[in-house]
Amino acid sequence: MSTPHSKAAKEFLKNQKYSQWHDATFWSVRSKRDNMAMGLDEWEQLREKASAIKKHTISHLDEYLDKFATNAEKNGCIVHWAKDADEFNEIVLQIFREHNVKKIVKSKSMLTEECGMNPFLERNGIEVVETDLGERIIQLKGQAPSHIVMPAIHLNHDDVGELFEEKLGTEKGNHDPTYLTYMARLSLRNEFLTADAGMTGANFGIAETGDIVVCTNEGNADMSTSCPKLHIAAIGLEKVIPDYDCLAVFQRMLCRAGTGQPTTTYTSHFRKARPTAQKMHIILVDNGRSDWVANPEHWETLKCIRCGSCMNTCPVYRRSGGYSYSYFIPGPVGINLGMLRDKQKHSGNVSACTLCLSCQTVCPVKIDLGDQVYKWRQQLDDFGTANPDKKRMCKGMKMLFGSSALYNTAMKFAPMANWVPGFLIESGLNPWAEGHKMMRFPRYSFQELWKKGKVK
Repeated sequence: MSTPHSKAAKEFLKNQKYSQWHDATFWSVRSKRDNMAMGLDEWEQLREKASAIKKHTISHLDEYLDKFATNAEKNGCIVHWAKDADEFNEIVLQIFREHNVKKIVKSKSMLTEECGMNPFLERNGIEVVETDLGERIIQLKGQAPSHIVMPAIHLNHDDVGELFEEKLGTEKGNHDPTYLTYMARLSLRNEFLTADAGMTGANFGIAETGDIVVCTNEGNADMSTSCPKLHIAAIGLEKVIPDYDCLAVFQRMLCRAGTGQPTTTYTSHFRKARPTAQKMHIILVDNGRSDWVANPEHWETLKCIRCGSCMNTCPVYRRSGGYSYSYFIPGPVGINLGMLRDKQKHSGNVSACTLCLSCQTVCPVKIDLGDQVYKWRQQLDDFGTANPDKKRMCKGMKMLFGSSALYNTAMKFAPMANWVPGFLIESGLNPWAEGHKMMRFPRYSFQELWKKGKVK
């Protein structure tokens, strides 16, 4: 079992100044999302429509996947099917070896993160260059994304400036964001021009036309596909939607929900290889999704469009950071995806939820994220991952609340705890005291006050 979220979060919270900045940064993004949502009278109708589209598509996934693959092949694309991460990585490697690829430029893709593609390719002698600025920063730093939309949001401009001094040879002490962005562009420009292949993920796959749609704010997906002669697109099965009418609904919501912008700067459609290019490959990846569809309590997680709005609003994620979660996708949706992936490994994340349900209140496709976390919690004992201390506490509470005589006696003598020296009651023997100021018990319980007529 992985390290519980609470212990990992404790490390994050040691730097109070940074944790407060992290909280405020994401709350500002949540506020921008609210402004965008309130600017559309039909926002809730769009959410209902988006949820219904996803539910329909997932419940008819075999039909739409077949339609998508058929139309993609009619367009001249080569379609592959990968049952799991290992098969996906092997397919990618085989394609690259067939074309003698030594270096690729890659647009942001959480699916390739899920499959561990980058380290796999590098072990096999292929250089991978991330082209999304945030992804490039954390690649140079040797880190994983801390957020699915803003992967390097945990770093400030001084962190990036020092990194670029070391890796890109930028001016020492010049940490101006405009300058750093310019230097990153210069560095990436050469990578685009010298790469043998380009790789993208996909925000959506359109079944009716067989094309993929990639949404970015930097244009890096376009550069990754327009310079190299070979294009590979990786897409999870759940990303396929019926047609352009459905795309219009999601396109209006994705950026508003995720970053508080009216739309992404680039919404790029890729239907076939360019006339001057060699080929376009599309790899449809299962990696557990077929099993998740059949899960009656948790299939809705597949509705996710990876906007990140659930993280931006989550009071736990905002105050604990992305690296406190054991799954590579943090926050509410990451808790649920992690449990679907490996219940033993990621059970420690389910405590990272206050059940405030803010996540499902803002989710553009109305996933019941908080309800799912609650359901996972009820099954922890079945998985053998329940916290033994909490189990003992629950047994004690059951005994206490199950006996009126025991309860009344406990309430009568509870004020005596006020006389216990602070260093004893707030020691490691009392986990509640860590991060909380212990309460003082009132002299009289509510029951006693009620009987004496003191409460009306």
